[in-house]
Amino acid sequence: MTGPARRWFWVGFAVVTLLIAGGVSYLASSAPDGLDSATLRGCEVVETAGGEELRGDCIAQHAGEHPLGASPLADYAVGGRDGTGGIAGVVGVVVTVVLAGGAFWLIARSRARPGPGAGD
Repeated sequence: MTGPARRWFWVGFAVVTLLIAGGVSYLASSAPDGLDSATLRGCEVVETAGGEELRGDCIAQHAGEHPLGASPLADYAVGGRDGTGGIAGVVGVVVTVVLAGGAFWLIARSRARPGPGAGD
C-alpha cells in the first residue's frame, strides 16, 4: 500500500472504530450480562433503606465491591451517569490505541537499535 492509500485506510479504520464504539454502545442492552445473571441465580434483589440487598442462596452473596468500581469509566459510563456509554466507548478505544501504539512504537524502536556487541 502506498503512502496516501495507507493514510486513507487508517482514517477510515479510525472513523469506523469510533462509530462502532460511540454509536453502537447506545444500542447495547442495559440488562445484566450473562455473568451477572448467572451469579444472581437463586437470589432476589430487594431494595432496603441501606441500598440493595440479596436474599436467597447464590454466588453473588459472597461478592464485594471491585476496587475500581468508582473509577471514571466503571459500568460502561462516564462518572456513573446514564446515557454516557458511547462516550465511555470512545474514550476506551482512544486510550487503548494510545497505549498499544506506544508499546508497539517502543518495541519497534528497540528492535531497530543495534544491541550491545553488534558490529564487533
